[in-house]
Amino acid sequence: MTGSEADGAVTGPWLVVGLGNPGPAYAGNRHNIGFVVLDLLAERVGGRFRAHRGRADVVETRLAGARAVLAKPHSFMNTSGSPVAALRAFFKAEVGRILVVHDELDIPFGAIRLKLGGGDNGHNGLRSITTSLSSREYLRVRVGIGRPPGRMDPADFVLRDFSAVERKELALVVDTAADAVEQIVTEGLAAAQNRIHPLAR
Repeated sequence: MTGSEADGAVTGPWLVVGLGNPGPAYAGNRHNIGFVVLDLLAERVGGRFRAHRGRADVVETRLAGARAVLAKPHSFMNTSGSPVAALRAFFKAEVGRILVVHDELDIPFGAIRLKLGGGDNGHNGLRSITTSLSSREYLRVRVGIGRPPGRMDPADFVLRDFSAVERKELALVVDTAADAVEQIVTEGLAAAQNRIHPLAR
């Protein structure tokens, strides 16, 4: 799969979804890294998020020439699937061109992994999306946030802000994740993996 539209076979846009929880209280949480990456992508294309009837803030744009919709659901993380399904139906996006950017506990902080399909690995946002789409075959940009220290509950960990040490590196992590999205769109998943995965910590 590639991001090319040259043959005219693909008519639907890329639907790039960042996962997070709405509202300023959650803005700096580890769980909201998907929103942060989407904000950077919007900044790169000079776009401004606007409320959409699909219950998300969206930017309709082009990424390297390809039609794309950047979306941040209005729902809380655990019910992300309903807005994603609504946006998919509205924009007529193919499941294989839905790309979800999310936090990942089982990847060290700063590392990024790209994949197509697979399980949700305990991530409630992904579980909701898979259920609502009736498919696992969507793309993921998995941004590592690491495991909680000691015996801290993972549910508490993801809802805490990044540490002072992590925040020093966060801009680079977000930049690399945004690059990963663009590279999947322009070069396809395998090529993007070859570029991004060697950058792991």
